[in-house]
This record gives sequence, C-alpha cells and structure tokens, in this order.
Amino acid sequence: MTAIVARAYLSPSLVLLAMDWADGGERKDFLGFAVRRTPGFADLKTGRLGQEDWLPNRIGFHGPTPAGQPDPPTNTAPIQKFMWWDAHLEGVTPDTPLTYEIFPVCGDASDPQVLQADGARVEVQLPRHVEHNIGTWFNRAVMSSQAFSRMAEAIGIDLHTKPNDEQALKLRSWLANGMEKPVPDFIAGAGNTVVGAIYHLTDGLWIIPALAKAQREKDVELVYDGKTKGDGEGNGNPNAGAIEALGSVTFDKRDKTNIMHNKFLVGGNNLTRGSGEPVALTCGSANYTTEGLTSQANLIHTFASPELASLYLERFQLLRTNPTKGVTAHGAEWSKTVSVGDAGVRVFFSPEPGKAGKDHSASIETIVQAIHGAASSVLFCLFDPTDKELRDACFAAGDAGKMMFGLVNKVAQQEPTAEPDDSGHIRADRLAALEIYHRSKDARDVIGGEYFGGNNLPEGFQREVNIFPGDRPPPFPPVIIHHKFVIIDAETDSPVLYTGSANMSGNSVFGNDENLLEMKGSPRLAHIYLAEFLRLYEHYRARASFISSKKGGGNTFSLSADSGWAKKHYKRGTPEYKARLRMLGED
Repeated sequence: MTAIVARAYLSPSLVLLAMDWADGGERKDFLGFAVRRTPGFADLKTGRLGQEDWLPNRIGFHGPTPAGQPDPPTNTAPIQKFMWWDAHLEGVTPDTPLTYEIFPVCGDASDPQVLQADGARVEVQLPRHVEHNIGTWFNRAVMSSQAFSRMAEAIGIDLHTKPNDEQALKLRSWLANGMEKPVPDFIAGAGNTVVGAIYHLTDGLWIIPALAKAQREKDVELVYDGKTKGDGEGNGNPNAGAIEALGSVTFDKRDKTNIMHNKFLVGGNNLTRGSGEPVALTCGSANYTTEGLTSQANLIHTFASPELASLYLERFQLLRTNPTKGVTAHGAEWSKTVSVGDAGVRVFFSPEPGKAGKDHSASIETIVQAIHGAASSVLFCLFDPTDKELRDACFAAGDAGKMMFGLVNKVAQQEPTAEPDDSGHIRADRLAALEIYHRSKDARDVIGGEYFGGNNLPEGFQREVNIFPGDRPPPFPPVIIHHKFVIIDAETDSPVLYTGSANMSGNSVFGNDENLLEMKGSPRLAHIYLAEFLRLYEHYRARASFISSKKGGGNTFSLSADSGWAKKHYKRGTPEYKARLRMLGED
C-alpha cells in the first residue's frame, strides 16, 4: 500500500488540490478521493468556522443531489478527479491555517470505505491579493453556474426577473470576487494625479464613482478609444456617458489606430505636467465596464513599481497626442527587465510595424520561442486568438508529450446542433462558443452558450442563465472568456507568464494600441494563474462532458461505481496521465 501524494496551488480566493494515489491504477474498486478540511465551513448565521468538514461533491452514485438538500460529503460521494478545488472559503483569511486531509476511497459504492492509513495532509494559508508589490485579482465570471443560481435563489431573485439595486449589487459583487476593488482603491490612493488609457469606461457601480470623487481632489487625464461607433442600436461611443459625467477629467480622443485597446492607469504626482513622479501602475485584461469586472472572465494587476509605471507613463504621454499608427509602431520592442518583488517583468507596447498575416511579430515570436522551450507544460486562456504560429506552438507542446490545456472564447457563426432556448435569450447564430483543448488542435471540445442555460442542463441541476437576470439579450455575441494569458511551466520553479490587453491576434499585434507583459521567475504568481485557469477549465469541461453524454442519450451525471473513471488517468501518454503527474511535479 502507498500513501497519497498531494500538492496545493493557491489563489487569494481558491485552493486547488492536485492528488495522486499510485495504487489506484491497480485497484478495480478505487472509487475516488475524500477530502476533509480543518477548520470547516463558516456558519451562515454566525460566520464562525466549524471544527472540520468534508469537502462536498455535487453528485453521488445515484446522480445529483435532490433540490433543497445539501451536497453529499466526499467520504460518501468521493471525488472522481485528480484535481479538485475548494472555494468554500467564506470566513477564511490569509491568517487562517488550513489543513486538508486526503484519503483514497475504495470498496462497494453502497458502502464506500475511506482508507485512513493511505491519507496525506496538506497545510496551507491563502495568499493575500497584494504580495511582493504585485497585486492580483481574478473574478469568478461564471453566471452559467449552479453557484450563481443558488445565490440568486438565496436572496430571492428569479433568474429571469430584473433584481432591485441591492440584489443586483450582491450578485455583481459575487461575480467580481473582489475585482471591483483594486481600480477604485488605486484611483483613491495614487498620489495627486491619475493618468492612463482605457478602451471602454462604462462601469457605474464602482469605477466611474471613484473617478467622480477623484476629480475633485486630483488631476485625472485619460486617453480613450474614439474609434468605436457604438452598439449597433443607435448608441454612440460607449465612453460618451462617462465623458459627460466626469466634467473635470481630461479625456483625450484616440482614433489613429484600429482601436485603442489598453486598460491601464498610472498613479503618482504631477504626471500631467511632463516631469512627474510615477509611483504605481494597474493594468490587466478587464475593460472598465461592469461586465468586464463581473460576467466576463478577466484579471487585474497592480504594481508598486515606479520603474515599471514610468514605462506606462511614457506610453500614455505618447498616446495623448493621438499620433499616427506609424509613429506608435516605430521602434516597437520589449522593454528592459524590471524587477518587481519576486518577478522579472518586461512590457511590449503594440502596434508593431507591418501587416497581419504578412509580417513577423516580435512580441508573438518571443512567446512562441518560450512555448517551444517549455520543460513540462503550456496552458493558454485567450479571447479568439488568430496567430497561427502561436496556436501551432501550443499544439506542438501537447504533441511532444507536455501537459497542454487551452480555453478559447470564439464567436459561433453557426451551431447546427443547437436547440433554441425556450426563454428566447440567445439565438443559435449569436452564441459564444468555447473551444477546450486538452492535447492538440484535433483533441478539443466546442460548446455553445445554449448549453449553459435553458433546458440543456443535466437532470437534477438548477436552471442557469448566461445573461444577467433581467437584462436584455445583447445585439452581439456574448463574451464569456475575455482573458489573454499564456502560462509556461506553471508548476515548476521557473515559470513564464504572458498577460495583458492583447488578444494575441494579427489585429492586436499590428493594428491596435495594446500592452503585453512578460513575467518570469515567480512560482507564486504562476500558481495563482494555474489555479484560476483550471477552475474555469474544469467548469466548462463539465459542460463539454454533458454535451457528449447528451448526444449519446444521457441526461445527467453520476459517479462511477468502480474504477472505470480513473483508467485514462493511468494510461501512459493520455492528456489525463500527463496532467496527473505534472501537477505533482512528477515525470
């Protein structure tokens, strides 16, 4: 008998557990894993943490939990995966030690046995959002989830009825997962000046109010995208409302590139006077819209680094003059490396000289080379990337035996197998599709947004929505995954991250104002990205599994009554086999 091997990957709001049991490949009665946490979950009334609790599973051996009943604990409904995350962290702070005890479960499904002697312990504490002068926030952005539906039910909201302002704020805040705070906090605390470049500024819940307050106390100047014509329903530039509301903010129109797609702010003193002192920077993938902060999967960083902030300040000072694309593209290159906390950081500002599909991209070539140099893994989470060299490099990593997973948001032009949602929310020709890659370009699942709501749910699951309760369907395909990042060797001591505003497409490289960050040498940051990526990946992978089952006549999920669920994880060469070992640092 051998003991379980386990490892934790941490984000400020998530614990991802990777686990393995060598004996599982030989046991026909291996039913999965049970996980017990100390302290347990928070009491809903008092907020106090319990002494200990088994992590719950959503399904059991006979299917999903009946409505109104609690989810079964994993000692009776074991986890039939080699990765599992704990997001039941209400009341848990970075000062709270957490202990996870992980056990194999074997025997008969009617009487599962927890093998205490083969268990393992993992002790962790949540990281803070800001560590080593770098702040990191990921939103939840999973409206199409049982958790969102349950929250709506708990506060008395019908999913297709417009909530009142208080209810809507609770739901939006849950989706934002704390990501509603860093930009307003940055605006409030960033010296006597805030400058930056924003694509769309429409968030009336948090960011516009923060700017409205700041404009009375400090100088604020923003470059905005002036190219966007509106939403197709007669509305003008999306930033027009903010420009009118923020009368003391200086807005500089930018319309000499395809789009001004940056989302960054620089804080400091006297920055609008040409010789200021930059102190800090915030940037990321999130547009300054309510959807960008809540329902679209995004991230935001802050950097307490005058040296890095000065690079962005220099870019702002160029963009504020609305130069031609040729001027901004001249000399496009990676910056020098700036040490921020435990990471080495470089930035590349687009556009580059040349044309999409014709010319060489210096920024993409750097990422392609890094992917080909990967020691063990490549993961990508992108909004509609079109760069062929980048895609081919990712697929080559998977074909070469490395762990490779991808999650891509694409706009589905046609979904011939789609059944119309009986609520009439989104037509099949307007769906956002997700491509889920788990080895190569040929090993993928494509799922349309119609499977996130309506009647296309497993039996026993609550109804879900892919549009915020009470909102009208948009006149354009909804964005689900808005991230723009690639993680290389995230589970090692030498990870490389690429992240920013750029979609890693021909347009973003050669036609748009963008910023792309390279961050090296910080396992701490890489673990946050990895944990948050796999949370989204597994969420949507479950949808793909259900679609496959539904097309074969299945209508729900249930646990396997024997070890059949684990076979692919122990079969050498499969994506599951590679992930099982690499997530634990094994070969």
